[in-house]
Amino acid sequence: MTDGPSYGFDTLQIHAGARPDPTTGARNTPIYQTTAYVFRDAEHAAALFNLQEVGYIYSRLTNPTVAVLQERIATLEGGVGAVCCSSGHAAQIMALFPLMQPGMNVVASTRLYGGTITQFSQTIKRFGWEAKFVDFDDQEALKAAIDDNTRAVFCEAIANPGGYITDLDVISAITDAAGIPLIVDNTSATPYLCRPIEHGATLVVHSTTKYLTGNGTVTGGCVVDSGKFDWMASDKFPSLSAPEPAYHGLTFAETFGPLAFTFHGIAIGLRDLGMTLNPQAAHYTLMGIETLSLRMDRHVENAMKVASWLETNEHVDYVTYAGLPSSPYNHRVAKICPKGAGGLFTFALKSGYDGCIKLVNSLEIFSHVANLGDTRSLVIHSASTTHRQLSPEQQEAAGAGPNVVRISIGIEDADDLIADLDQAISAASA
Repeated sequence: MTDGPSYGFDTLQIHAGARPDPTTGARNTPIYQTTAYVFRDAEHAAALFNLQEVGYIYSRLTNPTVAVLQERIATLEGGVGAVCCSSGHAAQIMALFPLMQPGMNVVASTRLYGGTITQFSQTIKRFGWEAKFVDFDDQEALKAAIDDNTRAVFCEAIANPGGYITDLDVISAITDAAGIPLIVDNTSATPYLCRPIEHGATLVVHSTTKYLTGNGTVTGGCVVDSGKFDWMASDKFPSLSAPEPAYHGLTFAETFGPLAFTFHGIAIGLRDLGMTLNPQAAHYTLMGIETLSLRMDRHVENAMKVASWLETNEHVDYVTYAGLPSSPYNHRVAKICPKGAGGLFTFALKSGYDGCIKLVNSLEIFSHVANLGDTRSLVIHSASTTHRQLSPEQQEAAGAGPNVVRISIGIEDADDLIADLDQAISAASA
């Protein structure tokens, strides 16, 4: 789409980044299933490799199908550019890679997906990086955790598994004062429900596997660049502000301005880490995004009905859905997620760990899988699966205690979902 009128979200989710194929006129974005691209001549090839010209070299770096997806997600998030990669976990490493060095740390929320906590607390140590985990509702604790070696702050807009909503305006004010970027995982909210960049986020990451694709067919990830951070303001980010030896002393922030992080993600990140998204996966995600707003409206509507019913069930201890008036985070919905609190939350059974296991085994419509954001309703007992590697204290802090079940509400008939939960809870509590 060309620059012009300010299009609405429903229009952009279908058209942003997409143009008819110049050779065939194909309306849908083709799957460019190719590894390499023919250069016009030697000078053209040299210009591409020197980053003097934008184009296609090799599909580990760039691919026309993936490029459309990158532009579409960046547009929906209000960013200047994006880099797609092979998974949500890859996106997290891709986001940190230009910022971190050995001895540096990232300050992260305690309310994160269990796999992210494991990646941050264990795996990134092998790079010489450190993660500090803080309750982001405690502003003073967050400020105290940021030190001279902190290079990023990381949180989720709607936290997995509990559906907790982060006050991004408060957090971004703290990171701005500290002069460090805020990275927000927007997987559970999607840009339809929340636009973190409008609340001060520097970078937005996604597991496109989830709601953006929406059909549980492919894995993928994305890092969106706001283009608003001044990488030259200090010497904390030399990957972006200092000469790059691999490109004859080119400085990304000087050469590419607001797109410095995006170009670095492709020219260095994808080149050297190789976390490439394949074009067929990009195609599936593009098709999914075309119906994103329609699906998210139904996810939210169904989640509200199911959560309200669960809250009245005598066998349920509590429900964490932020859309409920009883939620301590309900007041953040209108500010952070004005179109709804999403479709992901947890509830606790009075029958404890054993009851949760019985519940999972008794459900019929809900699929017991390690995924979320599907059109189908999904369930998992986090303490025995996705958060199993964490200590009991970490599980509780993440909202994944032994008596807690996570559900991802799909777009089926809400009454059918309630009936399925009703019989399963009865079986679990017998």
